[in-house]
Amino acid sequence: MAISISVVLLLAVLAVIFLRNGGLKFSHALVCLLLGFYLASTSVAPTIHSGLTATADIVSSLRP
Repeated sequence: MAISISVVLLLAVLAVIFLRNGGLKFSHALVCLLLGFYLASTSVAPTIHSGLTATADIVSSLRP
């Protein structure tokens, strides 16, 4: 568990650095992809999923 959390934090820091630099290269996208996979295996995954589902429901109910 401790190793998984530290990997998630490391990948999150790298993703923020890459996004602040501007250009998203293939290696940067790979780090973001790995971050997503590691986040999916943590205990935060259900919270993220429910938050995204609620946001998608709100956006889909909006009419222009």
